Amino acid sequence: MADPLVGQLLDGRYAVQARIARGGMATVYLAIDQRLDRKVALKVMHGNLADDDEFLQRFIREARSAARLTHPGVVHVYDQGEHDGVAFLAMEYVPGRTLRDLMRERGTLSPREALDVMEPVLDALGAAHAAGLVHRDVKPENVLLADDGRLKVADFGLARAVNSATTSQTGLLLGTVAYLAPEQVERGLADARSDVYAAGVLLFEMLTGTKPFEGETAVQVAFQHVTSEVPAPSSRAPGIPRAMDELVAEAAARDPQQRPADARELLMLVRETRHRMSAADLDSRAALPAGQSKNAAAGVAAGAHTETAAGAATDTHALAAQDPTGATGATSADRLDGATVAFDTRDLPAPPTPRGPRRRGRWALVAVLVLAVLLGVGAWYVGAGPGAFTTVPRVSGLTEAQAEQALQARGLDPDLTTAFDEAVPSGNVVRADPTEGSRLRKNGTVTLVVSKGQERYAVPKLTGRTQSAARKALENERLDVGDVRRAYDEDVPEGEVVSASVGPGTLVRRGTDVDLVVSRGPRPIPVRSYVGKPGEEASTALTRAGFKVTRTEQFSDTVDKGDVVSQSPSAGTGRRGTTVRLVVSKGPRLVTVPSVVGQQLDAATRVLQEQGFSVATEKVLGGFFGTVRAQDPQPGARVPAGSMITLTVV
Repeated sequence: MADPLVGQLLDGRYAVQARIARGGMATVYLAIDQRLDRKVALKVMHGNLADDDEFLQRFIREARSAARLTHPGVVHVYDQGEHDGVAFLAMEYVPGRTLRDLMRERGTLSPREALDVMEPVLDALGAAHAAGLVHRDVKPENVLLADDGRLKVADFGLARAVNSATTSQTGLLLGTVAYLAPEQVERGLADARSDVYAAGVLLFEMLTGTKPFEGETAVQVAFQHVTSEVPAPSSRAPGIPRAMDELVAEAAARDPQQRPADARELLMLVRETRHRMSAADLDSRAALPAGQSKNAAAGVAAGAHTETAAGAATDTHALAAQDPTGATGATSADRLDGATVAFDTRDLPAPPTPRGPRRRGRWALVAVLVLAVLLGVGAWYVGAGPGAFTTVPRVSGLTEAQAEQALQARGLDPDLTTAFDEAVPSGNVVRADPTEGSRLRKNGTVTLVVSKGQERYAVPKLTGRTQSAARKALENERLDVGDVRRAYDEDVPEGEVVSASVGPGTLVRRGTDVDLVVSRGPRPIPVRSYVGKPGEEASTALTRAGFKVTRTEQFSDTVDKGDVVSQSPSAGTGRRGTTVRLVVSKGPRLVTVPSVVGQQLDAATRVLQEQGFSVATEKVLGGFFGTVRAQDPQPGARVPAGSMITLTVV
């Protein structure tokens, strides 16, 4: 039946070209990202999983976590979305095959081959563990062998999402339970040491061609993980060196406390083990268990392969892999200078019906010659031709040009990427992927991570900005606001930055906290009342306190001249520079005393009272005539309004 998604455009962006594989969780398609014009692997979740809201939310969270990993040994997650209610992931497309395919083909791997796989796997897992992520589903189906010789780990973080939707569905974990750590079975908990355990089981399987525990049901296998130690590989397949037994025992210890703390520690242990082993031990290949042929071992692997459900469809990113000679069908293998030479047995002529000694001898000679030619071609292929292996040279610390030259001298192609590094100078190589010393086919690609130097950012000018503007300026430079303290400042307006803990232009690491002091404005000053006090004294005291003083004058009948009549403000607090207004007394208003001498007392009294004066009289000789003969103050004198005028009447 035609797949309905083939030919469709998902999310207005991904043109589905072909179905690659289908598994218990998802179907995987080859698609073209039309926006970026690149091939991607689209993993489309089965509808029954997408209907589970809890699964969908966890799936989205885990996909976002996996997308943060940018290690070259990790299959990158580019995008996540939905199409007709079905969740999907857009991931890096890796042409090649899975480790399961290689194990199905080989049956067992030599210690050298197994360690060549383990190192990049652990390097990728170590990067995830350092970022706080746990894979939870390390198995051969999730280890991809790219056509260009690179090795990548797929489906980071997705097993956790799958677990929420599959734990109640009996049988869906048959392919994964073989690699579950005891603590995952007992408590459902996984950390970096759980991935280490799975890596130990993976190493066991590569060396022996079998899983350490097998059973008819997932429960039987899980029970053995909890109750039994993983056996020594040599007990399953004679001829495996003791050093590999010890490595598996440490990685797959039943007690998590007895394992390496994370993949980085196990990677160091793997390298130490390789260093301790002789070339003969590294290249030895275990004898398969009695009664089990290479094809039988492949069948066991294939059986487990079909049971896989957790994580994704099997062969998620794989393309059909061809025999090194380009032929298909049955193959045979001979050892030549430590390398495996493969050739197609169908190319050998069928032996004719015997017709005497001479005829038999002639056919034998032809067969030998054909075999010699094939062996020669095979030797060239693996010794000097495209199938030849080489090792990644030491390039760490070299300049970009030197590293490229060293790789090209080994027949390898450099692929450059850059990253900040605190120790390696700008322009020099930080690391290579695959790692130095890894075996790789000629014409394979090695990713060189070239240092951009120390990651530093200049602190922007912050003083005089508002707090929010200062925060935004720091975020633009990938820096953070640290502690914010508020302080009075006489010059910087309230709300603006007074100072920062790091000066402008200073180069600091990404994420550095910069402490700020933000102005609360001028410090409040208590206002003292000077009403009734001398004006000069008030002006001097208020000016000294930081206020500006303005003075006006007015007449006052109650306040002495020069003293403060009123003050505004007269109490409370003010800020430096605030204006205090003083009203200073000019004394009482003065008026001119009119002359009333010679006038009759009644008329004189009326004139004075109309001008606001008070009148008193002194009579001489009884004031018989009623005429004013004198006045005090004298006419023309200037006296305060309302003053008393004394009249002398005759």
